[in-house]
Order: sequence, then structure tokens, then C-alpha cells
Amino acid sequence: MLDEDSKLALQVMFSYNSDLAIAHTLKEKLLKITETASSSKEAHVLLKEWIRLAQNSRLKEFERCANTYIRYFNEIVNSFDIPYTNACTEGFNNKIKVIKRNAFGFKKL
Repeated sequence: MLDEDSKLALQVMFSYNSDLAIAHTLKEKLLKITETASSSKEAHVLLKEWIRLAQNSRLKEFERCANTYIRYFNEIVNSFDIPYTNACTEGFNNKIKVIKRNAFGFKKL
């Protein structure tokens, strides 16, 4: 949560750059969807609306993101019904790759 000074600074930045305000609003809406949607049915409706807003934002980054969401829409929506991910496995894989990269050049003993 932002303190009052940070909120004021954010509003000043938004007044200078409307694209930043739009991007922030879209980011906050998407974050709220991921935090509040309790089922795939609810996520379906909320994400469709977010995709429409992102496509109409005239921000190429969000338009690309919306197109990606459209491409994988069913998989993304279904993830709201499944309480687990493969994040732990991906984390271990990443650690292994980092260790291998750091060990490059060490001699075998």
C-alpha cells in the first residue's frame, strides 16, 4: 500500500503522462482479477473485459499481452480452478541452471 506522499507523486506522474496512467490502471485491474476471481467462470468474464480494455488502450505492450491472453485464454482461465502450479519445479530447474553457469570453467578433480 502506498503512503499519501507516494500517491501524490503517482498522481503527478500520471498528469504528465497519460499512457503511464492507462498502463497503471490496466496493471491494477489485472492484479485485482488474479487476487479476487474464485472460479474459472468468474475469471472468464473478468479477463474478457480486461482483454477488451487492453486492446483498446493503444499501448502496444498491452495489446501484445492481450493477444497472448487470447491465444492461451482457456488455459489461463482454467488455472483459476486448479490450486497448484509447477512453480516449485521451475524454481529448482532455475537454481540448477544458475549453479551450472557459475561452475563453468572449474576443473574436474
